[in-house]
Amino acid sequence: MIEIRNKIDKKVVAALPKAAFGGRIFVIYTEEDAQRAVTYLNTHSVVGIDTETRPSFRKGAVNKVALLQIATYDTCFLFRLNRIGLPDFLEDFLQNDVLKVGLSLKDDFAMLRKRNQKDPREGNWVELQDYVPRFGIEEKSLQKIYALLFHEKVSKSQRLSNWEADTLTEAQQLYAATDAWACVRIYEYLEELRQHGNYKIVTNEQL
Repeated sequence: MIEIRNKIDKKVVAALPKAAFGGRIFVIYTEEDAQRAVTYLNTHSVVGIDTETRPSFRKGAVNKVALLQIATYDTCFLFRLNRIGLPDFLEDFLQNDVLKVGLSLKDDFAMLRKRNQKDPREGNWVELQDYVPRFGIEEKSLQKIYALLFHEKVSKSQRLSNWEADTLTEAQQLYAATDAWACVRIYEYLEELRQHGNYKIVTNEQL
């Protein structure tokens, strides 16, 4: 029987080892490569999704989303939207039947709508913040949800880096890929538990 705690303290999270995506990472700079990536992603039933935007330190100024990362369990594509925009075929993928898992999707949708013509919300999506409460999990952040399930922490060290840089550093690539992959890993793990029913919720009061 697998025990799932409902909450975790940030000090506990800070002491955990770092999680890191160990699969293939492809940085997409051209529409041609983007088309090939989407063809590959369409062969999967579930993917994880996240976005990154270059931070603005001027009051009221918001940059357009620069990166869209889409991951399977072992492969992640980093679409450089600041280079290629959001082509029709990529918009269509966001609206199709492939299940897309993310966290704080309303923020991602708001940023994507600034680049696209179609509403990505019309696709097949799972919001982890709405999904994990079914398992008794009361946390809302990706970092804490991941820590509860896998006893590792998702680093946030690159969050405020320059996502419009000419070349993304290896640290940026790994950060972006890990965030998208963590979403699909959380979903697939919880779906497996749900199907087998071999888990129980442990609240902090029971410890």
